[in-house]
Amino acid sequence: MSAKDIFHNTVRSALEKDGWTITHDPLFLKVTSKVKIKINLGAEKLLAAEKGIHKIAVEVKSFLGLSALSEFHTAVGQFLNYRVALENMESERVLYLAVPTDIYQDFFTDSFVQNVLERYQIKLLVFHVKGQEITLWKD
Repeated sequence: MSAKDIFHNTVRSALEKDGWTITHDPLFLKVTSKVKIKINLGAEKLLAAEKGIHKIAVEVKSFLGLSALSEFHTAVGQFLNYRVALENMESERVLYLAVPTDIYQDFFTDSFVQNVLERYQIKLLVFHVKGQEITLWKD
């Protein structure tokens, strides 16, 4: 098992502040006998206007390595694999990639990165590290 991302607890706190109930920490999925995955967080929130429960899965990435592009490649690959697994096992759950605000502003606003996010329909949850709050949901 890999270690939790450095901002795991920050994102957990931010989600709870935003009214989400953490249901899985982490969310384990046994996809096949050989493939088991672990998504950082599973959460749900009652949405009165829609008269239902909204369920999400969140993969947290710090982007603290030497190359943001290399970390982006890894994050996109994980995201796509996790989304396929969720579609097969928990199709009601929407997957988000959680990134810090500074990384979002410095790297994720680049036109190439934006094209990749759009092409692969990657949803973002942007969080403020010190404030432990969600600053943007990008669908």
